[in-house]
Amino acid sequence: MLIRALAISVGIAVLAGCAAPTRYIDPAADDGPVAMTMDYRDFEKAATDAVEDMLSSGAVNNPDGSRYIMVVSRITNDTMQRIDTDQLTKKIRVSLLRSGKVVTTTAVGLNGAEDEMNMKARELRDSEEFDQSGVQRKGTLQAPDLSLSGKILQRNHKVGKEQQVEYYIQLSLTELASGLAIWEGETPIIKRGSDKSVTW
Repeated sequence: MLIRALAISVGIAVLAGCAAPTRYIDPAADDGPVAMTMDYRDFEKAATDAVEDMLSSGAVNNPDGSRYIMVVSRITNDTMQRIDTDQLTKKIRVSLLRSGKVVTTTAVGLNGAEDEMNMKARELRDSEEFDQSGVQRKGTLQAPDLSLSGKILQRNHKVGKEQQVEYYIQLSLTELASGLAIWEGETPIIKRGSDKSVTW
């Protein structure tokens, strides 16, 4: 029994010694293998394409020179993967904010405020425990002008002895005053590889 336990321990140690060492990856210079599933490089490409197209189209140029206020609506995940769509929308929000054209409200959303402190802070009105000069006044929250919505689609195909996975990141920017989409874009991400690769 002791010999068997030692043999197992040695086997585990050998396997551990053969494992690839953990290392940092520079996202800007990552030339590692491409996964058939969506990875951070795909979200980076989709977000960059969307923001560059929005800016070049003039859709986010407010005629009065001020910044538009945008709210993030529903981004539907229609893939076989568990995708957190915030990975896409956060990159878009950061880039638009840095452009000086758009700011995102966190006070309103489909499922309530993204940052609940917007309303919690206003519950301090008339509290004797707080200096009322620092409490947010009524009528100071800003309503959104624009809404960002979209869908992430996945389609799988057999191509010879390989499989092809197609992802489509579709986005719409709606002017809330009119209900009209003032910008729409689609970024296709096509991957082809082993049919043994998992795509979910």
